Amino acid sequence: MVAHVRDSLGCDQVSERRACTVLNQPRSTQRRNKHVPSDEPRLLKRIVDLASAYGRYGYRRVTALLHREGWTVNHKRVERLWRQEGLKVPQKQPKRQRLWLADGSCLRLRPTHTDHVWSYDFVADRTSDGRSLRMLTLIDEHSRECLAIDVARRLTSEDVLERLSDLFVRRGVPQYVRSDNGSEFTAKRVRQWLERVGVKTLFIEPGSPWENGYIESFNGKLRDELLAREQFDTLWEAKVLTERWRAHYNTVRPHSSLGYRAPAPEAIHPHSLASATPQQANGDSPEPSLGVT
Repeated sequence: MVAHVRDSLGCDQVSERRACTVLNQPRSTQRRNKHVPSDEPRLLKRIVDLASAYGRYGYRRVTALLHREGWTVNHKRVERLWRQEGLKVPQKQPKRQRLWLADGSCLRLRPTHTDHVWSYDFVADRTSDGRSLRMLTLIDEHSRECLAIDVARRLTSEDVLERLSDLFVRRGVPQYVRSDNGSEFTAKRVRQWLERVGVKTLFIEPGSPWENGYIESFNGKLRDELLAREQFDTLWEAKVLTERWRAHYNTVRPHSSLGYRAPAPEAIHPHSLASATPQQANGDSPEPSLGVT
């Protein structure tokens, strides 16, 4: 503004001191040279790269990813550069009531430890030829880890039993399993089998999906970050990309309710840090490929 006034009225007619006095601008501020940290161009490029790779992540999740790469930067600086570049997450998600505050459920159980409560649900999608896809998603409500995503043209109670039995053998048996009242979950064989292995079932009230809030939230992230952005041509392609996204969700993706930590981060061994290249140590490592355009 000071420069504009002087240019309009003539620099020989209006001094910088007078323009600053009229506009109430401190001269020290006016004459201060802008200082750009030496690492800012690299940091800005990395922020843009991460925002391009993970289009549904905001600046806080990007900050968590930068910290994981070794950058010493706070969220305020990332937010400033984020706004400077015009980056944003366009869609605003609607607010949902907390699970343990929702009314209408006979039993509202908040998970207290890993393998306390698992929940599962179905997600629908289509391949490019219009044929339907069905996905069985299953998570641990306490750790937020996605235990499995089964993709098929058709899924039945037999497929639910097969997936549960496999997880029970590999991970152990949870105390509760929460689901809606779909026929695949309320089938007599499923309920009898869960009773035999000592797992209690938690069925939400019909027409109350918010009571199964953990899995509904997960399904929303799955659709927002993968299904809404990818066009699957074949069933095999859907299986591969969905499993790749599940591994990224569990080991890399920062989760806000976990303090921006991944649900099941991979262990980092000391020798892997010692063998890292200088570019990787400085935070210039390439972003992981998700197959997402």
